[in-house]
Amino acid sequence: MIELLTSETPNGWKISIALEEMGLPYTWRHIKLSEKEQKADWYVKLNPNGRIPTLIDHDNNDFVIFESGAILIYLGEKSGKFLPTDVKGRSRVLQWLMFQMSGVGPMMGQANVFLRYAPEKIPYAIERYQRETLRLFGVLDNQLASNEYIAGDYSIADMALWPWVKGYGWSGVTLEGLHHLQRWHDLIAERPAVKRGCAIPPAVDLGERTQQTVDAGRKFLV
Repeated sequence: MIELLTSETPNGWKISIALEEMGLPYTWRHIKLSEKEQKADWYVKLNPNGRIPTLIDHDNNDFVIFESGAILIYLGEKSGKFLPTDVKGRSRVLQWLMFQMSGVGPMMGQANVFLRYAPEKIPYAIERYQRETLRLFGVLDNQLASNEYIAGDYSIADMALWPWVKGYGWSGVTLEGLHHLQRWHDLIAERPAVKRGCAIPPAVDLGERTQQTVDAGRKFLV
Protein backbone atom coordinates (compact mmCIF):
# COMPACT_ATOMS: atom_id res chain seq x y z
CA MET A 1 0.00 0.00 0.00
CA ILE A 2 1.14 3.55 -0.76
CA GLU A 3 0.87 6.25 1.90
CA LEU A 4 0.71 9.90 0.85
CA LEU A 5 1.53 12.69 3.29
CA THR A 6 0.07 15.81 1.75
CA SER A 7 -1.74 19.12 2.04
CA GLU A 8 -4.09 21.25 -0.04
CA THR A 9 -1.53 22.80 -2.38
CA PRO A 10 -0.72 22.35 -6.08
CA ASN A 11 2.28 20.17 -5.27
CA GLY A 12 0.13 17.95 -3.08
CA TRP A 13 -2.66 17.66 -5.65
CA LYS A 14 -0.19 16.59 -8.32
CA ILE A 15 0.34 13.34 -6.46
CA SER A 16 -3.23 12.59 -5.42
CA ILE A 17 -4.30 13.21 -9.03
CA ALA A 18 -1.60 10.86 -10.29
CA LEU A 19 -2.56 8.13 -7.81
CA GLU A 20 -6.20 8.42 -8.86
CA GLU A 21 -5.35 8.43 -12.57
CA MET A 22 -3.07 5.41 -12.19
CA GLY A 23 -5.52 3.47 -10.07
CA LEU A 24 -2.93 2.74 -7.40
CA PRO A 25 -4.36 1.94 -3.95
CA TYR A 26 -3.24 4.41 -1.30
CA THR A 27 -3.99 6.03 2.01
CA TRP A 28 -3.32 9.65 2.84
CA ARG A 29 -2.55 11.81 5.84
CA HIS A 30 -3.22 15.53 5.99
CA ILE A 31 -0.10 17.48 6.96
CA LYS A 32 -1.31 20.74 8.53
CA LEU A 33 0.98 23.45 7.18
CA SER A 34 -0.52 26.20 9.36
CA GLU A 35 0.56 24.17 12.41
CA LYS A 36 4.03 23.62 10.89
CA GLU A 37 3.57 19.87 11.03
CA GLN A 38 5.89 19.64 8.02
CA LYS A 39 8.69 20.89 10.26
CA ALA A 40 8.14 18.29 12.99
CA ASP A 41 11.10 16.03 13.69
CA TRP A 42 9.24 12.88 12.65
CA TYR A 43 8.32 14.42 9.31
CA VAL A 44 11.76 15.87 8.53
CA LYS A 45 13.21 12.39 9.03
CA LEU A 46 11.10 11.38 6.04
CA ASN A 47 11.42 14.60 4.03
CA PRO A 48 14.69 16.44 4.74
CA ASN A 49 13.34 19.59 3.06
CA GLY A 50 10.36 19.87 5.41
CA ARG A 51 7.86 20.32 2.60
CA ILE A 52 4.94 18.38 1.17
CA PRO A 53 4.28 15.95 -0.38
CA THR A 54 6.03 12.82 0.82
CA LEU A 55 5.20 9.34 -0.39
CA ILE A 56 5.94 6.05 1.37
CA ASP A 57 5.67 2.86 -0.67
CA HIS A 58 5.02 0.19 1.95
CA ASP A 59 4.98 -2.44 -0.81
CA ASN A 60 8.61 -1.59 -1.58
CA ASN A 61 10.25 -1.94 1.83
CA ASP A 62 8.75 1.34 3.06
CA PHE A 63 10.65 3.28 0.40
CA VAL A 64 10.31 7.04 0.97
CA ILE A 65 10.26 9.64 -1.82
CA PHE A 66 10.16 13.40 -1.44
CA GLU A 67 9.93 16.13 -4.12
CA SER A 68 6.75 16.01 -6.16
CA GLY A 69 8.48 15.66 -9.53
CA ALA A 70 10.50 12.69 -8.31
CA ILE A 71 7.33 11.15 -6.89
CA LEU A 72 5.54 11.50 -10.23
CA ILE A 73 8.39 9.77 -12.07
CA TYR A 74 8.43 6.98 -9.49
CA LEU A 75 4.69 6.44 -9.77
CA GLY A 76 4.80 6.55 -13.57
CA GLU A 77 7.47 3.85 -13.57
CA LYS A 78 5.71 1.80 -10.89
CA SER A 79 2.36 1.83 -12.66
CA GLY A 80 3.64 1.77 -16.23
CA LYS A 81 1.22 4.59 -17.02
CA PHE A 82 1.49 8.22 -18.21
CA LEU A 83 5.28 8.08 -18.69
CA PRO A 84 6.45 6.76 -22.07
CA THR A 85 9.14 4.10 -22.12
CA ASP A 86 10.71 5.09 -25.45
CA VAL A 87 13.65 7.46 -25.08
CA LYS A 88 12.20 10.39 -27.03
CA GLY A 89 8.70 10.15 -25.59
CA ARG A 90 10.03 9.91 -22.04
CA SER A 91 12.32 12.88 -22.63
CA ARG A 92 9.45 15.03 -23.93
CA VAL A 93 7.39 14.35 -20.81
CA LEU A 94 10.32 14.97 -18.48
CA GLN A 95 11.19 18.23 -20.25
CA TRP A 96 7.74 19.62 -19.47
CA LEU A 97 7.80 18.19 -15.97
CA MET A 98 11.06 20.08 -15.37
CA PHE A 99 9.48 23.18 -16.91
CA GLN A 100 6.87 23.05 -14.17
CA MET A 101 9.35 22.30 -11.42
CA SER A 102 11.85 25.00 -12.38
CA GLY A 103 9.55 27.63 -13.85
CA VAL A 104 5.80 27.59 -13.36
CA GLY A 105 5.81 26.43 -9.74
CA PRO A 106 8.50 28.79 -8.44
CA MET A 107 7.26 31.83 -10.35
CA MET A 108 3.61 31.35 -9.37
CA GLY A 109 4.69 30.59 -5.83
CA GLN A 110 6.51 33.92 -5.61
CA ALA A 111 3.60 35.73 -7.22
CA ASN A 112 1.34 34.25 -4.54
CA VAL A 113 3.69 35.24 -1.73
CA PHE A 114 4.14 38.86 -2.79
CA LEU A 115 0.50 39.38 -3.78
CA ARG A 116 -1.25 37.52 -0.96
CA TYR A 117 1.05 36.86 1.98
CA ALA A 118 3.78 39.50 2.18
CA PRO A 119 3.10 41.94 5.04
CA GLU A 120 4.31 44.76 2.79
CA LYS A 121 3.08 45.14 -0.79
CA ILE A 122 6.04 45.58 -3.12
CA PRO A 123 4.66 46.51 -6.58
CA TYR A 124 7.89 45.69 -8.41
CA ALA A 125 7.99 42.15 -6.98
CA ILE A 126 4.30 41.54 -7.64
CA GLU A 127 4.53 42.75 -11.24
CA ARG A 128 7.79 40.90 -11.87
CA TYR A 129 6.43 37.48 -10.85
CA GLN A 130 3.04 37.98 -12.46
CA ARG A 131 4.76 39.00 -15.70
CA GLU A 132 6.98 35.92 -15.60
CA THR A 133 3.98 33.70 -14.84
CA LEU A 134 2.20 35.05 -17.90
CA ARG A 135 5.30 34.54 -20.02
CA LEU A 136 5.41 30.89 -18.96
CA PHE A 137 1.68 30.57 -19.64
CA GLY A 138 2.40 31.86 -23.13
CA VAL A 139 4.97 29.09 -23.63
CA LEU A 140 2.35 26.54 -22.60
CA ASP A 141 -0.28 28.12 -24.84
CA ASN A 142 2.07 27.91 -27.82
CA GLN A 143 2.86 24.26 -27.10
CA LEU A 144 -0.82 23.41 -26.76
CA ALA A 145 -1.65 25.04 -30.09
CA SER A 146 -0.46 21.85 -31.81
CA ASN A 147 -0.90 19.30 -29.00
CA GLU A 148 -4.03 18.14 -27.20
CA TYR A 149 -1.94 17.63 -24.06
CA ILE A 150 1.33 19.21 -23.12
CA ALA A 151 3.67 16.43 -24.33
CA GLY A 152 1.33 14.88 -26.89
CA ASP A 153 -0.53 12.22 -24.94
CA TYR A 154 -1.88 12.81 -21.44
CA SER A 155 1.02 12.31 -19.00
CA ILE A 156 2.54 13.14 -15.64
CA ALA A 157 3.57 16.48 -17.19
CA ASP A 158 -0.10 17.48 -17.40
CA MET A 159 -0.67 16.26 -13.85
CA ALA A 160 2.23 18.44 -12.65
CA LEU A 161 1.22 21.58 -14.52
CA TRP A 162 -2.55 21.60 -14.18
CA PRO A 163 -2.85 22.11 -10.37
CA TRP A 164 -0.65 25.18 -10.70
CA VAL A 165 -2.36 26.64 -13.76
CA LYS A 166 -5.79 26.21 -12.18
CA GLY A 167 -4.73 28.57 -9.39
CA TYR A 168 -4.02 31.44 -11.78
CA GLY A 169 -6.51 33.73 -10.03
CA TRP A 170 -4.72 33.42 -6.69
CA SER A 171 -1.57 34.64 -8.45
CA GLY A 172 -3.51 37.62 -9.77
CA VAL A 173 -3.24 36.69 -13.44
CA THR A 174 -5.71 35.59 -16.10
CA LEU A 175 -6.01 33.05 -18.91
CA GLU A 176 -7.64 35.67 -21.12
CA GLY A 177 -6.32 35.44 -24.65
CA LEU A 178 -4.59 32.11 -23.95
CA HIS A 179 -7.18 30.07 -25.81
CA HIS A 180 -5.19 26.84 -26.09
CA LEU A 181 -4.22 26.91 -22.42
CA GLN A 182 -7.82 27.60 -21.43
CA ARG A 183 -9.00 24.69 -23.58
CA TRP A 184 -6.45 22.37 -21.95
CA HIS A 185 -7.32 23.62 -18.46
CA ASP A 186 -11.01 22.95 -18.98
CA LEU A 187 -10.41 19.56 -20.60
CA ILE A 188 -8.37 18.25 -17.68
CA ALA A 189 -10.71 19.75 -15.10
CA GLU A 190 -13.45 17.41 -16.31
CA ARG A 191 -11.45 14.23 -15.79
CA PRO A 192 -13.07 12.19 -12.98
CA ALA A 193 -9.70 11.18 -11.51
CA VAL A 194 -8.60 14.82 -11.43
CA LYS A 195 -11.74 15.78 -9.54
CA ARG A 196 -11.13 13.00 -7.03
CA GLY A 197 -7.48 13.91 -6.65
CA CYS A 198 -8.29 17.56 -5.96
CA ALA A 199 -10.51 16.50 -3.07
CA ILE A 200 -7.50 15.10 -1.20
CA PRO A 201 -7.28 17.13 0.93
CA PRO A 202 -10.36 19.19 0.08
CA ALA A 203 -9.63 22.38 -1.82
CA VAL A 204 -10.34 25.81 -0.46
CA ASP A 205 -12.17 28.04 -2.94
CA LEU A 206 -9.53 30.58 -3.95
CA GLY A 207 -12.24 33.16 -4.48
CA GLU A 208 -13.42 32.86 -0.89
CA ARG A 209 -10.18 32.77 1.07
CA THR A 210 -10.35 34.97 4.12
CA GLN A 211 -7.80 37.02 6.02
CA GLN A 212 -7.58 34.10 8.43
CA THR A 213 -6.40 31.91 5.55
CA VAL A 214 -3.78 34.48 4.58
CA ASP A 215 -2.59 34.75 8.18
CA ALA A 216 -2.29 30.96 8.36
CA GLY A 217 -0.27 30.98 5.15
CA ARG A 218 2.13 33.55 6.55
CA LYS A 219 2.88 31.27 9.46
CA PHE A 220 4.22 28.41 7.36
CA LEU A 221 6.04 30.75 4.96
CA VAL A 222 8.24 32.08 7.74
